[in-house]
Amino acid sequence: MKTKALGNQGLTASELGLGCMGMSEFYGARDDENSLKTLRHAYELGVTFWDTADMYGPFHNEELLSKVLKGIRNNITLATKFGIQRDPNDPTKRGISGKPDYVFSACEASLKRLQVDVIDLYYLHRQDPATPIEVTAEAMGQLVKQGKVRGIGLSEVSADTLRKAHAVHPITAVQSEYSLWSRDPEDGLLETCKELGVAFVAYSPLGRGFLTGQIKKFEDLAEDDYRRVSPRFQGENFDKNLQLVFKIEELAKEKGCKPSQLALAWVMAQGDHIFPIPGTKQIKYLEENVAALDVHLSKADLDTLDEIAPKGIAVGGRYNDAGMKIVNQ
Repeated sequence: MKTKALGNQGLTASELGLGCMGMSEFYGARDDENSLKTLRHAYELGVTFWDTADMYGPFHNEELLSKVLKGIRNNITLATKFGIQRDPNDPTKRGISGKPDYVFSACEASLKRLQVDVIDLYYLHRQDPATPIEVTAEAMGQLVKQGKVRGIGLSEVSADTLRKAHAVHPITAVQSEYSLWSRDPEDGLLETCKELGVAFVAYSPLGRGFLTGQIKKFEDLAEDDYRRVSPRFQGENFDKNLQLVFKIEELAKEKGCKPSQLALAWVMAQGDHIFPIPGTKQIKYLEENVAALDVHLSKADLDTLDEIAPKGIAVGGRYNDAGMKIVNQ
Protein backbone atom coordinates (compact mmCIF):
# COMPACT_ATOMS: atom_id res chain seq x y z
CA MET A 1 0.00 0.00 0.00
CA LYS A 2 1.45 3.34 -1.05
CA THR A 3 1.54 6.20 1.45
CA LYS A 4 1.56 9.85 0.47
CA ALA A 5 1.59 13.29 2.02
CA LEU A 6 -1.59 14.15 3.90
CA GLY A 7 -1.70 17.89 3.37
CA ASN A 8 1.35 20.11 3.84
CA GLN A 9 1.85 19.77 7.59
CA GLY A 10 4.21 16.79 7.58
CA LEU A 11 1.69 13.97 7.95
CA THR A 12 1.51 10.95 5.67
CA ALA A 13 -1.26 8.38 5.22
CA SER A 14 -2.05 5.26 3.24
CA GLU A 15 -3.67 6.20 -0.07
CA LEU A 16 -6.78 4.27 0.96
CA GLY A 17 -8.13 4.65 4.48
CA LEU A 18 -10.69 2.92 6.64
CA GLY A 19 -13.87 4.53 7.95
CA CYS A 20 -14.68 2.92 11.29
CA MET A 21 -18.11 4.41 12.08
CA GLY A 22 -20.13 1.39 11.00
CA MET A 23 -18.30 -0.80 13.47
CA SER A 24 -20.21 0.91 16.27
CA GLU A 25 -23.62 1.91 14.90
CA PHE A 26 -25.77 3.20 12.03
CA TYR A 27 -25.32 0.18 9.72
CA GLY A 28 -26.74 -2.72 11.68
CA ALA A 29 -25.70 -4.54 14.83
CA ARG A 30 -22.24 -4.31 16.37
CA ASP A 31 -19.87 -7.23 16.25
CA ASP A 32 -16.79 -6.14 18.16
CA GLU A 33 -14.89 -9.38 17.69
CA ASN A 34 -15.32 -9.26 13.93
CA SER A 35 -14.54 -5.54 13.80
CA LEU A 36 -11.30 -6.05 15.72
CA LYS A 37 -10.28 -8.76 13.25
CA THR A 38 -11.02 -6.37 10.40
CA LEU A 39 -8.93 -3.62 11.97
CA ARG A 40 -5.99 -5.96 12.45
CA HIS A 41 -6.27 -7.21 8.88
CA ALA A 42 -6.43 -3.62 7.61
CA TYR A 43 -3.09 -3.03 9.32
CA GLU A 44 -1.64 -6.15 7.69
CA LEU A 45 -2.80 -4.90 4.27
CA GLY A 46 -1.26 -1.48 4.82
CA VAL A 47 -4.56 0.34 5.29
CA THR A 48 -3.22 2.45 8.14
CA PHE A 49 -5.26 5.66 7.85
CA TRP A 50 -8.08 5.08 10.35
CA ASP A 51 -11.01 7.42 10.81
CA THR A 52 -13.20 7.57 13.91
CA ALA A 53 -15.10 10.16 15.97
CA ASP A 54 -16.21 10.65 19.55
CA MET A 55 -19.88 10.61 18.52
CA TYR A 56 -19.71 7.14 16.94
CA GLY A 57 -21.39 4.94 19.52
CA PRO A 58 -21.31 7.44 21.13
CA PHE A 59 -17.74 6.94 22.42
CA HIS A 60 -17.72 3.19 21.63
CA ASN A 61 -15.76 3.51 18.39
CA GLU A 62 -12.75 5.27 19.89
CA GLU A 63 -12.67 2.69 22.70
CA LEU A 64 -12.85 -0.10 20.13
CA LEU A 65 -9.85 1.23 18.21
CA SER A 66 -7.84 1.54 21.41
CA LYS A 67 -7.87 -2.26 21.72
CA VAL A 68 -5.96 -2.61 18.45
CA LEU A 69 -3.70 0.45 18.59
CA LYS A 70 -1.46 -0.93 21.31
CA GLY A 71 1.82 -2.00 19.75
CA ILE A 72 1.09 -0.50 16.32
CA ARG A 73 0.24 3.10 17.21
CA ASN A 74 3.30 4.60 15.53
CA ASN A 75 2.35 2.96 12.24
CA ILE A 76 -1.22 4.29 12.18
CA THR A 77 -2.39 7.70 10.96
CA LEU A 78 -5.16 8.22 13.49
CA ALA A 79 -7.99 10.66 12.80
CA THR A 80 -10.88 11.46 15.09
CA LYS A 81 -13.48 14.21 15.36
CA PHE A 82 -15.34 16.35 17.85
CA GLY A 83 -18.14 18.87 17.65
CA ILE A 84 -21.30 16.77 17.49
CA GLN A 85 -22.49 16.30 21.07
CA ARG A 86 -24.50 13.22 21.99
CA ASP A 87 -25.86 11.93 25.26
CA PRO A 88 -25.06 8.21 25.84
CA ASN A 89 -28.33 7.95 27.79
CA ASP A 90 -30.27 9.36 24.83
CA PRO A 91 -28.18 9.17 21.63
CA THR A 92 -30.98 10.75 19.63
CA LYS A 93 -30.23 14.11 21.25
CA ARG A 94 -27.73 16.14 19.25
CA GLY A 95 -25.90 19.39 19.74
CA ILE A 96 -22.97 21.13 18.06
CA SER A 97 -20.14 22.97 19.76
CA GLY A 98 -16.95 24.55 18.51
CA LYS A 99 -16.40 26.65 21.61
CA PRO A 100 -12.77 26.73 22.82
CA ASP A 101 -13.48 25.14 26.21
CA TYR A 102 -15.25 22.28 24.47
CA VAL A 103 -12.42 21.90 21.94
CA PHE A 104 -9.99 21.29 24.81
CA SER A 105 -12.23 19.02 26.90
CA ALA A 106 -13.31 16.92 23.91
CA CYS A 107 -9.69 16.37 22.89
CA GLU A 108 -8.74 15.24 26.39
CA ALA A 109 -11.65 12.80 26.42
CA SER A 110 -10.70 11.34 23.02
CA LEU A 111 -7.06 10.92 24.02
CA LYS A 112 -8.20 9.02 27.10
CA ARG A 113 -10.61 6.75 25.20
CA LEU A 114 -8.10 6.04 22.45
CA GLN A 115 -5.35 5.55 25.05
CA VAL A 116 -2.86 7.58 23.03
CA ASP A 117 -0.69 10.61 23.73
CA VAL A 118 -1.36 12.42 20.48
CA ILE A 119 -4.00 12.45 17.72
CA ASP A 120 -2.61 12.71 14.20
CA LEU A 121 -5.60 14.47 12.64
CA TYR A 122 -8.28 16.15 14.72
CA TYR A 123 -11.39 17.32 12.88
CA LEU A 124 -14.21 19.68 13.72
CA HIS A 125 -17.07 17.34 12.79
CA ARG A 126 -19.53 20.13 11.97
CA GLN A 127 -19.18 23.88 12.16
CA ASP A 128 -20.84 25.45 15.19
CA PRO A 129 -23.17 28.19 13.87
CA ALA A 130 -22.85 29.99 17.21
CA THR A 131 -19.04 30.11 17.15
CA PRO A 132 -17.00 31.81 14.41
CA ILE A 133 -14.82 29.30 12.60
CA GLU A 134 -11.80 31.47 13.33
CA VAL A 135 -12.36 31.05 17.06
CA THR A 136 -12.61 27.27 16.81
CA ALA A 137 -9.57 27.06 14.52
CA GLU A 138 -7.52 29.12 16.97
CA ALA A 139 -8.39 26.74 19.81
CA MET A 140 -7.60 23.71 17.66
CA GLY A 141 -4.28 25.31 16.78
CA GLN A 142 -3.51 25.50 20.49
CA LEU A 143 -3.82 21.72 20.65
CA VAL A 144 -1.08 21.47 18.01
CA LYS A 145 1.15 23.79 20.03
CA GLN A 146 0.51 21.67 23.12
CA GLY A 147 1.58 18.52 21.25
CA LYS A 148 -1.78 16.81 21.69
CA VAL A 149 -2.66 16.99 17.99
CA ARG A 150 -0.41 16.87 14.92
CA GLY A 151 -2.79 18.36 12.38
CA ILE A 152 -6.26 19.87 12.37
CA GLY A 153 -9.12 19.28 9.97
CA LEU A 154 -12.63 20.37 9.11
CA SER A 155 -15.61 18.30 8.01
CA GLU A 156 -18.46 19.32 5.70
CA VAL A 157 -17.39 22.93 5.27
CA SER A 158 -17.55 25.29 2.31
CA ALA A 159 -14.51 26.62 0.46
CA ASP A 160 -15.08 30.01 2.10
CA THR A 161 -15.07 28.52 5.60
CA LEU A 162 -11.91 26.57 4.79
CA ARG A 163 -10.15 29.77 3.73
CA LYS A 164 -11.17 31.56 6.92
CA ALA A 165 -9.94 28.76 9.15
CA HIS A 166 -6.74 28.23 7.15
CA ALA A 167 -5.86 31.90 7.60
CA VAL A 168 -5.86 31.36 11.38
CA HIS A 169 -4.06 28.01 11.49
CA PRO A 170 -2.95 25.71 8.65
CA ILE A 171 -5.60 23.10 7.91
CA THR A 172 -4.27 19.62 7.17
CA ALA A 173 -7.41 18.05 5.70
CA VAL A 174 -11.06 18.56 4.90
CA GLN A 175 -13.45 15.63 5.06
CA SER A 176 -16.72 15.55 3.14
CA GLU A 177 -18.95 13.01 1.47
CA TYR A 178 -17.77 12.40 -2.09
CA SER A 179 -18.73 9.68 -4.53
CA LEU A 180 -20.33 9.08 -7.89
CA TRP A 181 -23.68 10.08 -6.39
CA SER A 182 -22.45 12.87 -4.08
CA ARG A 183 -20.35 15.36 -6.04
CA ASP A 184 -20.95 18.52 -3.97
CA PRO A 185 -17.20 19.06 -3.29
CA GLU A 186 -16.70 19.77 -6.98
CA ASP A 187 -18.40 23.14 -6.41
CA GLY A 188 -15.09 24.76 -5.47
CA LEU A 189 -14.04 22.80 -2.39
CA LEU A 190 -11.77 20.28 -4.12
CA GLU A 191 -10.07 23.06 -6.06
CA THR A 192 -9.59 25.18 -2.93
CA CYS A 193 -8.07 22.24 -1.05
CA LYS A 194 -5.59 21.69 -3.86
CA GLU A 195 -4.73 25.39 -3.99
CA LEU A 196 -4.07 25.59 -0.25
CA GLY A 197 -2.22 22.28 0.00
CA VAL A 198 -5.01 20.71 2.05
CA ALA A 199 -5.80 17.01 1.73
CA PHE A 200 -9.35 16.03 0.87
CA VAL A 201 -10.71 12.96 2.68
CA ALA A 202 -13.71 11.39 0.96
CA TYR A 203 -16.10 9.65 3.31
CA SER A 204 -18.88 7.36 2.02
CA PRO A 205 -17.08 6.97 -1.35
CA LEU A 206 -19.33 3.97 -2.00
CA GLY A 207 -22.54 5.94 -1.51
CA ARG A 208 -23.21 4.44 1.93
CA GLY A 209 -22.84 1.01 0.36
CA PHE A 210 -25.43 1.62 -2.34
CA LEU A 211 -22.88 1.81 -5.17
CA THR A 212 -21.59 -1.67 -4.36
CA GLY A 213 -24.69 -3.23 -5.89
CA GLN A 214 -25.25 -5.27 -2.72
CA ILE A 215 -28.48 -3.43 -1.85
CA LYS A 216 -31.21 -4.13 -4.36
CA LYS A 217 -34.32 -3.56 -2.24
CA PHE A 218 -35.24 -1.60 0.88
CA GLU A 219 -35.71 -4.85 2.82
CA ASP A 220 -32.00 -5.63 2.39
CA LEU A 221 -31.36 -3.07 5.13
CA ALA A 222 -31.39 -4.21 8.76
CA GLU A 223 -34.21 -2.94 10.97
CA ASP A 224 -31.83 -0.67 12.87
CA ASP A 225 -29.95 0.55 9.79
CA TYR A 226 -29.72 4.35 9.52
CA ARG A 227 -30.30 4.15 5.78
CA ARG A 228 -33.93 3.18 6.39
CA VAL A 229 -34.58 6.85 7.20
CA SER A 230 -32.14 8.35 4.69
CA PRO A 231 -33.95 10.26 1.90
CA ARG A 232 -32.04 8.53 -0.89
CA PHE A 233 -33.21 5.12 0.26
CA GLN A 234 -36.91 5.97 0.43
CA GLY A 235 -39.63 4.75 -1.97
CA GLU A 236 -39.30 6.11 -5.48
CA ASN A 237 -35.91 7.64 -4.62
CA PHE A 238 -34.54 4.16 -3.98
CA ASP A 239 -35.83 2.83 -7.29
CA LYS A 240 -34.56 5.80 -9.29
CA ASN A 241 -31.13 5.68 -7.65
CA LEU A 242 -30.91 1.97 -8.38
CA GLN A 243 -30.82 2.81 -12.10
CA LEU A 244 -27.41 4.43 -11.53
CA VAL A 245 -26.19 1.28 -9.80
CA PHE A 246 -27.23 -0.86 -12.78
CA LYS A 247 -25.15 1.33 -15.11
CA ILE A 248 -22.13 1.15 -12.80
CA GLU A 249 -22.51 -2.62 -12.68
CA GLU A 250 -22.51 -2.81 -16.48
CA LEU A 251 -19.28 -0.83 -16.78
CA ALA A 252 -17.66 -2.77 -13.93
CA LYS A 253 -18.43 -6.02 -15.74
CA GLU A 254 -16.71 -4.67 -18.85
CA LYS A 255 -13.68 -3.70 -16.75
CA GLY A 256 -13.58 -7.08 -15.00
CA CYS A 257 -13.99 -5.59 -11.53
CA LYS A 258 -16.67 -5.11 -8.90
CA PRO A 259 -18.93 -2.02 -8.85
CA SER A 260 -17.41 -0.99 -5.52
CA GLN A 261 -13.92 -1.09 -7.01
CA LEU A 262 -15.01 0.96 -9.99
CA ALA A 263 -16.58 3.57 -7.70
CA LEU A 264 -13.45 3.78 -5.52
CA ALA A 265 -11.15 3.98 -8.54
CA TRP A 266 -13.19 6.92 -9.81
CA VAL A 267 -12.80 8.83 -6.53
CA MET A 268 -9.04 8.23 -6.47
CA ALA A 269 -8.75 9.38 -10.07
CA GLN A 270 -10.13 12.82 -9.18
CA GLY A 271 -6.88 14.05 -7.63
CA ASP A 272 -3.73 12.93 -5.87
CA HIS A 273 -4.71 14.97 -2.81
CA ILE A 274 -7.84 12.84 -2.34
CA PHE A 275 -7.98 10.01 0.22
CA PRO A 276 -11.09 7.78 0.16
CA ILE A 277 -12.00 6.14 3.48
CA PRO A 278 -14.60 3.46 2.68
CA GLY A 279 -16.11 1.98 5.80
CA THR A 280 -16.61 -1.69 6.51
CA LYS A 281 -16.58 -4.15 9.39
CA GLN A 282 -16.09 -7.19 7.14
CA ILE A 283 -12.70 -8.53 6.02
CA LYS A 284 -14.22 -9.62 2.69
CA TYR A 285 -15.22 -6.08 1.75
CA LEU A 286 -11.99 -4.62 3.11
CA GLU A 287 -10.02 -6.83 0.74
CA GLU A 288 -12.31 -5.91 -2.16
CA ASN A 289 -11.76 -2.23 -1.43
CA VAL A 290 -7.98 -2.62 -1.36
CA ALA A 291 -8.13 -4.39 -4.72
CA ALA A 292 -9.64 -1.20 -6.18
CA LEU A 293 -6.09 0.15 -6.22
CA ASP A 294 -5.42 -2.19 -9.13
CA VAL A 295 -8.30 -0.82 -11.21
CA HIS A 296 -7.03 1.68 -13.75
CA LEU A 297 -9.51 3.95 -15.51
CA SER A 298 -8.83 5.35 -18.94
CA LYS A 299 -10.01 8.76 -20.03
CA ALA A 300 -12.80 7.02 -21.92
CA ASP A 301 -13.82 5.22 -18.71
CA LEU A 302 -13.87 8.50 -16.78
CA ASP A 303 -15.86 10.20 -19.51
CA THR A 304 -18.39 7.38 -19.44
CA LEU A 305 -18.73 7.63 -15.66
CA ASP A 306 -19.27 11.39 -15.95
CA GLU A 307 -22.06 10.69 -18.40
CA ILE A 308 -23.84 8.08 -16.32
CA ALA A 309 -23.26 9.84 -12.98
CA PRO A 310 -23.30 13.61 -13.58
CA LYS A 311 -23.44 16.00 -10.68
CA GLY A 312 -26.89 15.90 -9.11
CA ILE A 313 -27.73 12.42 -10.40
CA ALA A 314 -28.86 11.10 -7.00
CA VAL A 315 -32.52 11.56 -6.06
CA GLY A 316 -33.05 12.72 -2.48
CA GLY A 317 -30.89 14.58 -0.01
CA ARG A 318 -27.74 13.15 1.55
CA TYR A 319 -29.37 13.73 4.95
CA ASN A 320 -32.80 14.80 6.14
CA ASP A 321 -33.62 18.51 6.18
CA ALA A 322 -32.07 19.08 9.60
CA GLY A 323 -28.89 17.27 8.60
CA MET A 324 -28.55 19.20 5.35
CA LYS A 325 -28.62 22.50 7.24
CA ILE A 326 -25.27 21.74 8.87
CA VAL A 327 -23.28 20.50 5.84
CA ASN A 328 -21.38 22.54 3.23
CA GLN A 329 -21.29 25.41 5.71
